[in-house]
Amino acid sequence: MNEVLLRSLTPSVLGILVRRGADFAAAEDAVQDALVEAVRAWPADPPRDPMGWLVTVAWRRFLDATRADSARRRREDRVEEEPAPGPAPAADDTLQLYFLCAHPSLTPSSAVALTLRAVGGLTTRQIAQAYLVPEATMAQRISRAKRTVSGVRFDQPGDVATVLRVLYLVFNEGYSGDVDLAAEAIRLTRQLAASVDHPEVAGLLALMLLHHARCTARTTPDGSLVPLAEQDRGRWDTRAITEGVEILQAALARDRLGEFQAQAAIAALHADAPTTEETDWVQIVEWYDELAGLTDSPVVRLNRAVAVGEADGPRAGLAALAALDDSLPRHTAVAAYLHECDGDLATAARLYGEAARKAANLAERDHLTRQAARLNARRSR
Repeated sequence: MNEVLLRSLTPSVLGILVRRGADFAAAEDAVQDALVEAVRAWPADPPRDPMGWLVTVAWRRFLDATRADSARRRREDRVEEEPAPGPAPAADDTLQLYFLCAHPSLTPSSAVALTLRAVGGLTTRQIAQAYLVPEATMAQRISRAKRTVSGVRFDQPGDVATVLRVLYLVFNEGYSGDVDLAAEAIRLTRQLAASVDHPEVAGLLALMLLHHARCTARTTPDGSLVPLAEQDRGRWDTRAITEGVEILQAALARDRLGEFQAQAAIAALHADAPTTEETDWVQIVEWYDELAGLTDSPVVRLNRAVAVGEADGPRAGLAALAALDDSLPRHTAVAAYLHECDGDLATAARLYGEAARKAANLAERDHLTRQAARLNARRSR
């Protein structure tokens, strides 16, 4: 069963159903049913035309649901007949669906959540983690968004800012290693940059390229995480870095700074440094100050504390960290790192162990556990 193939076909199948008259919520349910059926049937009997198979099964599911719902009989009247099985036209409706999900009837946060769930392929839990809210809260938000757009005609696309937010979160989830979506997010952002002349679109594309340039150096062959300071910079993709820097410089020259341009500037400074020690940490702190002013994000302030620790010493970093809520994800891991840099190995080891227990994924947990074990071994010598 090729889950990557299923994920890549889902947006186009969803787009075909919407164009044939299905409202978005019903189309999404029908496509999900078709995916479940594909997981069951394909291993024993793989179709010659996966796209056509999914469109046919999803359309049947949509028709069955429509006919079963007496309140939607008028939609059934517009359905003339089931489309014949066979090859479906190749189409990429993904970016269009991102705009359609950013519908004016939804708040930006609800539009982002709905798009990540329906088109981006993320789970409710992953979306909740990205927004720093409980999973139950995010599930309610997505359900409300579906109810809001149920029966709405999707002929009013949403705004670029909301689509950028979705693409950013999809990239981050792919970059984390949990879901392979980073390359797809870059592809869609390239499409958007080619059609929309906006410095923040360029900023987001530059940010993605600069981060993705380091992807092969971020893990060992067995999947273990490699911190930025320990990465083999010779494995970084210099072509992607060059492209990202050029795109960023052109965007910054327009003097319309936004959060994605500021993040890309920080990534560019990391990419430009031969080693961690030669990184221009003072300038990175300045960019984090700009970014904090644009977003007021606690995650930005957490990352700024690390940069302050590198620029002005670990105690300055710990002072910056003390102003933040210690329930913030990765707060404990940052505290452990800064205490280690300050020479307090006992506290650092304890905090690494505590951070490992809070880790969001297995790779991060294993990395933090190894950090704690390393420091405990040093202390016992």
